[in-house]
Amino acid sequence: MKLERIISMIYMLLNHEIITASALAEKYNVSQRTIYRDIDVICAAGIPVVSYQGVKGGFGIIKDYKMEKSLLGSYDVGSLVTLLSSMSTVFEDEKAAETIQKLKTIQHEKDSPVLSMNLASRQLYNDSLRLLRAAITECCVVRFKYINARNEKTERVVEPVRLIYEYDVWYLFAYCRDRQDYRKFRLSRMADLQAMGEHFTKHKHAAPEEVTFKQLHNQGNPVHAVIHFSADCLARAMDYFYGAEKTYLDDGSFLLSITLEHMERTQWLIPMLLSFGDGAEVKEPPELREAVHAKLKKMIQKYSEV
Repeated sequence: MKLERIISMIYMLLNHEIITASALAEKYNVSQRTIYRDIDVICAAGIPVVSYQGVKGGFGIIKDYKMEKSLLGSYDVGSLVTLLSSMSTVFEDEKAAETIQKLKTIQHEKDSPVLSMNLASRQLYNDSLRLLRAAITECCVVRFKYINARNEKTERVVEPVRLIYEYDVWYLFAYCRDRQDYRKFRLSRMADLQAMGEHFTKHKHAAPEEVTFKQLHNQGNPVHAVIHFSADCLARAMDYFYGAEKTYLDDGSFLLSITLEHMERTQWLIPMLLSFGDGAEVKEPPELREAVHAKLKKMIQKYSEV
């Protein structure tokens, strides 16, 4: 504990011109006498700490001694603090909280954050995330009921490898014993998640990016789609398809071009397009246009009697 305090004090002295003994004592919850002893230890280690007298006096390191204050710049420190703070709201990680406090000691007080993250919207999954994180750390097998994109219900026994957060969605990358292969499971489709108490050998060479790439490219040819949106759908369409190619027309409407991995992956697209009402129309390909038409026919049948 003393060593950690002294290391933290060194960073504090490097990042402040002058800091008082009372401020250090309050920060580390020790007496000023203890701070004086710690300063002696720092000086004995060859770091030139100077005592400044007067109302604005305190301790500081000789300016000529200060070269590179840290391996991390202020931008790096600020980004790490923001990221760890956001993650700690999900996992309630005490070690992360301690790391945040250590990083803050080398962060300039005048530096305002340039990055902000908020994972509070996903706190619904916190219990599952904590269980899975512990299972990954301890190499513990887990079991859960799962519903895939085709609404098929299965029970899976998996060896968890990694948690993935992408496109505002949490996934578990794991080795599925039932399929005898690596799979990526969406947390929102899991139910009755539980640790089984059985342990497995850690998967050292499993790369979710490579597995996902192979799965996608083994499932068929990519599908190019062109969708026409009315002018009053511009903002919402950009929310869904940020970065997609857009062609603006004279009447204010626009054509949006996207590429999907294969036709089966268009199933999520159909209900989303229908949510635009008559503001969206599929122009290409014909099979996607037919799929939207078939879905509309089923909806009309349900409301044939009012």
